[in-house]
Amino acid sequence: MVYRKQVYVKNEESFVSVVVRNYVREDFDELINIQAESFPPPFPSELWWNKEQLENHVSLFPEGALCVEVNGELAGSMTGLIVNFDPAYPAHTWEEITDDGYIRNHDPNGNTLYVVDICIRPKFRKLALGKLLMQSMYEVVVHKGLERLLGGGRMPGYYRYSDYITAEEYVSEVVTGKFNDPVITFLLHAGRTPVTVVPNYIEDDESQNYAVLMEWNNPFK
Repeated sequence: MVYRKQVYVKNEESFVSVVVRNYVREDFDELINIQAESFPPPFPSELWWNKEQLENHVSLFPEGALCVEVNGELAGSMTGLIVNFDPAYPAHTWEEITDDGYIRNHDPNGNTLYVVDICIRPKFRKLALGKLLMQSMYEVVVHKGLERLLGGGRMPGYYRYSDYITAEEYVSEVVTGKFNDPVITFLLHAGRTPVTVVPNYIEDDESQNYAVLMEWNNPFK
């Protein structure tokens, strides 16, 4: 499946042309540049995408390798793979379920599209491109006949409250609107629903190593 759509998004007082499409090998250098801009030092550069990972994305599951362009400039990307997820056993780490970003465990016969990564270039973050990419990946879920989109959302605001409330209580307060979390609140706006909190999901001091699994269920299943 080749994915491509063109829409207009609001930019202050005007609209700008935006294209969502599959990323390809010619985009690799720029995708890595976007990671560098989005995660500058002291974030370790070895955690940015590398070309071997990107090559696996476009060869093992190209339908799950999406990028967005603004007036022809690459502005961000979102990557997924298909896994077989059992809601009765939700616990996992990011490294386990994504094969540390190499997605060699991609299962074409699985039931769930799992989000590996989403990244938007800082100068384009006011255009709601993350939400647009998320909606585009929902369309991939429907096209592939999968049950859900799933992914672990960081909880970068939790460290401020971790001495007083549990991670589950923090997520509940974000859902009720008492707290605003940069990631969880974005995912709620994008249509995702919390499933469960997972400890030791990824090394992340701000989230105290927690993540909240959040899903979007295919309404046609």
